[in-house]
Amino acid sequence: MEDYVLSVRAVRSGAFVAEVGPSKFLVVPAGQSPTPAHAITQAAWYKVVRAAAAWQNHQGEPRGDLLFIVHGYNMNVDDVMQRHRRLKEDLLALGFKGVIVSFDWPSDDKTLAYLPDRHRAKETAFRLVSDGIAYLSAEQTPACTINIHVLGHSTGAYVIREAFDDADDKQLANMSWNVSQVLFAAGDISADSMATGDSETESLYRHCIRLTNYSSRYDQALDLSNVKRLGISPRVGRVGLPGAAPPKAVNVDCTAYYEKLADAGTGIAAQDQPNGFPGIPSHSWYFGNKTFTRDLFGVLIGEDRTLIPTRQVLPDGWIVLEKP
Repeated sequence: MEDYVLSVRAVRSGAFVAEVGPSKFLVVPAGQSPTPAHAITQAAWYKVVRAAAAWQNHQGEPRGDLLFIVHGYNMNVDDVMQRHRRLKEDLLALGFKGVIVSFDWPSDDKTLAYLPDRHRAKETAFRLVSDGIAYLSAEQTPACTINIHVLGHSTGAYVIREAFDDADDKQLANMSWNVSQVLFAAGDISADSMATGDSETESLYRHCIRLTNYSSRYDQALDLSNVKRLGISPRVGRVGLPGAAPPKAVNVDCTAYYEKLADAGTGIAAQDQPNGFPGIPSHSWYFGNKTFTRDLFGVLIGEDRTLIPTRQVLPDGWIVLEKP
């Protein structure tokens, strides 16, 4: 099965590099690593992606679902594709009938490249909307409305926030663009910025139906020592949404679940993480994890936020992830 990628990496010597380049629209054959040779025309790419996103429900009514994945920092094209395919395989196994597209911004595969990566993330974020979300939204037809969703892991959450903000600032011709679900996992943005009325996130909330944030206090990549070293405030992927977040925002606390997952004595990892942990386990366990993927699937298909079977709602309304 082919994979779809919107790449904004530059090309050097026939390969993608960690520099900003023109948008390329890739159709990647199964099992292959993305290369510039996989690029097709923009119009042809939109056509095949729309077709792959469309499906029919049990009543024969047309529907479409498209999930953009936006990766974090310290990722090369092989890393991006590996996580893309892992999540796609797990979602399809649950019955997801839409299509998954990776937005591949030019991060570098160096652990010390955090700040250069963040600069490139900001520089290219706008094209997630202009060349992806907004164009596909404008191409909707009465016969089949495609629900567009976007998942940001780590710095990918920053890319999404900046993309939505820049799109409003630049006043795109199609200002009616919208997405259904925005999801952050280990989101590397300030928790305080997610409050109602914050200028950095008002565009994000304006253009989505719901925002779901997955957080874990065990996230080592977002822990307080790293935050202080970089001179930035606590991250939403570690401490969760603030109390002043709008009603459309939902926090799913994964702290207790990850504690059990990381404890070899529970045996949960063998069941829920059969392919092992990618990257920094406490930061990237979401990829290849069966409980997280089931929760994500519930969000994408529109299950009630309090009834998704991978969640427990505590008496104070706090939602925690749990193995069903």
